[in-house]
Amino acid sequence: MSRKTIYAVVILGLLSLTSILVVQLIWVKKTLEIQENDIAIQNKEDSLNARDFNYNTVRALQNVAKTIQTNAKDPIDLYGAVKKINENQYTVDITEELQPYYLETLLKKSFYAQNIDQDFVYGIYDCFLDTIYLSKLIEFKGDSIYETTKEQTINLTAKDLNLKKDGHYFTVYFPSLNNKSIEAAQFFSPWLYITAIVILVVVFFAYSLVIIIRQKRLSEVKTDFINNMTHELKTPISTISLSSEMLMRSEEADLEKIKRYAGIIYKENKRLENQVERVLNVAKLDRDQVVLKKEEFNMHELLLEVKENFEFNHLANGGQVLLDFQGTQFSIQADPVHMTNVIYNLLDNAAKYCEETPLIKITTRNERSKLMVIIEDNGIGIKRENLGMIFDKFYRVPTGNLHNVKGFGLGLYYVKLIIDAHHGKIEVRSSLGKGTTFLISLPLST
Repeated sequence: MSRKTIYAVVILGLLSLTSILVVQLIWVKKTLEIQENDIAIQNKEDSLNARDFNYNTVRALQNVAKTIQTNAKDPIDLYGAVKKINENQYTVDITEELQPYYLETLLKKSFYAQNIDQDFVYGIYDCFLDTIYLSKLIEFKGDSIYETTKEQTINLTAKDLNLKKDGHYFTVYFPSLNNKSIEAAQFFSPWLYITAIVILVVVFFAYSLVIIIRQKRLSEVKTDFINNMTHELKTPISTISLSSEMLMRSEEADLEKIKRYAGIIYKENKRLENQVERVLNVAKLDRDQVVLKKEEFNMHELLLEVKENFEFNHLANGGQVLLDFQGTQFSIQADPVHMTNVIYNLLDNAAKYCEETPLIKITTRNERSKLMVIIEDNGIGIKRENLGMIFDKFYRVPTGNLHNVKGFGLGLYYVKLIIDAHHGKIEVRSSLGKGTTFLISLPLST
């Protein structure tokens, strides 16, 4: 996928997202306007209904109190006797004992007369006996018919109804009245809906964009790998072909030329074999087919051996590997073959990506229960934007003017796999033009 295609996808995605937002905002605005009108109308209706219900209830309770006080020796002011405790509870002061059944009959008749169709519970406090009576739920069945339930259908106590031991009175409670429905509707906002939709769209768009960029990078990396592999394999094949042709043209008496061409064929064949083996080894690692043969060994001795072999084979024309063993504990449980390959790969990169005489320093030290192996070089360095990808399979860091570096982009990928397999950790620090430092942390033998 080309860069232009990615830009086109991003622009189309942003336009689509913007269109969705605009449409949603328009619908939200309309919804809010409709909801506000509905709430205003509902609040007005509820206010009128609540005012009428309160008026009718007070009148009904005053009539009940009037009937009760007809034969009372000490009548009270009926207009001050009825008190509203809250939206669904009232109390009525009285001066004498009151029988529950008698009060229930009066309440039903009075509510019927005032068209009150709500379920209710009543309670009576007798200050002479210091007792509180709480009735069962009296349900409205329609057609102004009230029936007392056989069992209490609501869980109320005298404390719930604020029944206090203070004088003679009775109270009426309407449990089915609910004044919070409109408030709950006011708290609901379509912004919650639009927010959820926008979040889902943004997440989907971002995820799609990440996948597209990742696929593009993977495609570029694979293309580079195929190009590098073709070059790496084509060179020895061409050399073998040319040497074979020259060998066939040589005369039988020219033994020196035959040996030289045979040696070239052998050398290039081994090189070709090594290249194929490297690719196959990484493929095995991806399938978890490589079994680590761990054993306890001295890491300092391994580093010293790798240093001597590397200087002999790769630094014959100049360069040096310095060792600084600061670690006091250096025995680890690991696979010595793979660990040797890890160090060798890092040294090989340090030598290849260097425009000057290679100077590589290997330092060890202990941190807690870990052995740190630090490899520093004076190479060309790595740009910050490339550091996060150097351990990716097939990835090769752009080398600028340095065009003589060959490889498949598998070395650091292999290094990372082996370090992870040993439960270790590898980090990289680099500055362009100032060299690169690899920090390897490995668990010590217990």
